[in-house]
Amino acid sequence: MAATTRITVTLPSEQVAELKKLTDNVSGYVAEAVARQIRHHLLAEELRRHEDEHGEFTDEELATAQSRIFGSAESESSANAA
Repeated sequence: MAATTRITVTLPSEQVAELKKLTDNVSGYVAEAVARQIRHHLLAEELRRHEDEHGEFTDEELATAQSRIFGSAESESSANAA
């Protein structure tokens, strides 16, 4: 298990109540949320760096990336037909 550090976080009472409805492991839930935010931040920084070096992504590049991430409608309809 990774090393941990105990911290205190202040959240609105309403958020804490909803959080406790979602999970019995509040620390784990919050740790996963923080890790996800860090990944999003690092990815955004990397995409900015890439665009600074190579220019903005084209519509074709964005469509290809979206298809690779989410799959294409064409491949889904072919799979459903089989």
